Amino acid sequence: MDDLDLLTVAQNWRGEGREVAVATVVSTWGSSPRPAGSHLIVDGEGRIEGSVSGGCIEGAVVREALEVMAGEPPRLLEFGVSNEEAWEVGLACGGRVEVYVEALA
Repeated sequence: MDDLDLLTVAQNWRGEGREVAVATVVSTWGSSPRPAGSHLIVDGEGRIEGSVSGGCIEGAVVREALEVMAGEPPRLLEFGVSNEEAWEVGLACGGRVEVYVEALA
């Protein structure tokens, strides 16, 4: 599913009365499995569509999205790893990724 389709799904979820958050990759440096502009959408029950990275980064983004849907302010998350740690968190080699997480109104 491409990112435009994901935003349509997010809009449909909101139309169904679900709480929804959108996480967007806003920048990357070095290795990153997903380019800037990639989206992950999350509903209030933790269901997800899309991807912002993979590995433990995705789980951390979902946790933050649930907090934002619960009333916390939007946030910019930064994840970075050295080449030695990269495989443990799902990055092919060392890199950084910034992800913005916001709730849909």
